[in-house]
Amino acid sequence: MSVRAALDLTGRTALVTGGSRGLGLAMAGALGEMGARVIISARKVDELDAAVASLRSDRGVDAVRVVGDLSRAEGISPFVDAVAAAAGAPIDILVNNAGASWGAPAEEYPLEGWNKVMALNLTGIFLLTQQVGVRWMIPRKQGRIINIASVAGLKGGLPEHMRAIAYFTSKGGLVNFTRALAGEWGQFGITVNAICPGFIPSKMSQGVLDKIGPRVISETPLRQLGDPADLEGLAVLLASGASRHITGQIIAVDGGASVV
Repeated sequence: MSVRAALDLTGRTALVTGGSRGLGLAMAGALGEMGARVIISARKVDELDAAVASLRSDRGVDAVRVVGDLSRAEGISPFVDAVAAAAGAPIDILVNNAGASWGAPAEEYPLEGWNKVMALNLTGIFLLTQQVGVRWMIPRKQGRIINIASVAGLKGGLPEHMRAIAYFTSKGGLVNFTRALAGEWGQFGITVNAICPGFIPSKMSQGVLDKIGPRVISETPLRQLGDPADLEGLAVLLASGASRHITGQIIAVDGGASVV
């Protein structure tokens, strides 16, 4: 098989959570450009509608949307039913991108914030992945799962940079969730990998970058911040046949910041 053919996603269906903006929207566009039919999800209808229109007009992507709040455990099954109706085909690729953060010093961190972050960043991902696996991937003995973790899941942070212990903890959990699930589901022909973005300007990170952006750049070997487009090629690789022998891997996209 040629490399071009191995990367071709024609005939595949991808679900990208948190796909209405930022990293999720960029990855959805990349998967769609490579031939996948794309379903994006988020909580806000207006943002999803705008994202679908953008994907169709700007990138020529066959995209539809499903509204859902993945932080509510009781909402996962109805959400998967809605995805099934919208897709009209099995889900081949799952990109777990939806996530939340809550900033506060660890000694004052509210239980409300801790529970909110864990509900979406870990529990919601587990329940959605479990249902997608049981419904579509395990019976067909194939599937690609891509978890969007963070370099915050690879190390701690200084208080002057970011105080978000639940976020750090949840992303660390997602890193090992990736490894554990790869070990269990490899027997079904399912690959499970994680991407760990560094600082990329987004609605979630902008407040932090406004304070420490120049320092982040100076401490990054490539002397730059990331961009959502920096995840596109990697997402395509991990979603495609070209990654058939790659699973359980944790790949940082951070300009080298995590290695120095």
